[in-house]
Amino acid sequence: MTNRLAGLGRSIDTSLTLARFEGRKLRRDPTELFTRAVQPVLWLLLFGQVLARNRSIPTEGQTSYLDFLAPGILAQSVLFVAIFYGIAVIWERDLGLLPKYLATPTPRATLVLGKAMSAAVRSFSQVVIIYLLCALLRVHLSWNPLRLAGVLLFVFTGAALFASLSMVAAVLVKTRERFLGIGQVLTLPLFFVSNAIYPVAAMPHWMQVAARVNPLTYEVDALRGLMLGGGSTLHPLWFDYAVLLVVLAFLVALGARLYPRIVNA
Repeated sequence: MTNRLAGLGRSIDTSLTLARFEGRKLRRDPTELFTRAVQPVLWLLLFGQVLARNRSIPTEGQTSYLDFLAPGILAQSVLFVAIFYGIAVIWERDLGLLPKYLATPTPRATLVLGKAMSAAVRSFSQVVIIYLLCALLRVHLSWNPLRLAGVLLFVFTGAALFASLSMVAAVLVKTRERFLGIGQVLTLPLFFVSNAIYPVAAMPHWMQVAARVNPLTYEVDALRGLMLGGGSTLHPLWFDYAVLLVVLAFLVALGARLYPRIVNA
């Protein structure tokens, strides 16, 4: 029992070390934060403002469309940051770093989870960007500290989930060129077949079914409830988080099983 606890402690420490390393890299290259701000700015300033004025998309209750859109754009920004993280795995293989990682006694699942947490650390910058934009656009957000903590928790978990999916894709496609194409193929359906820019009730039936098996739907649902100060529109927060955790655990386990294959690519 003691050995198991010690092993668990070492695994957690390794995962946190990888996440801290990613944070140091981000501090050394802060210009990346500005490039990541471009996409949410375009969505909220252009797409959001136009549709809010036309009132062409229905929202729940008296919520304005710009208020409704803001949590979805945060989830989208996190998705776009995380889904291309798998290319780092291919770079590490090409540079000869990945075989060295795999030669250590560190469990494969710890390596995958650590890298997923690294992507999650990067995603926190998107929270700052979106909240600043929302303040400028006078979006009615809740600034309750507990709700802000909940937003960070869901953003962290969602980013880790999609980064794990990205790493699984990187192992399967094995080359940078193919991975970039697969990243686009994954990103667009995940985003558009979710409740990020329109409610699930406004979708055709087949799309509603697809949205309910899309993990991004549950992340957006929770973020919308936390950021706007109301309840989740589809499920309780605990259910949304449970879905994300289950999918994350599955992808980490799958990534750990597939991870060594990329070395032999």
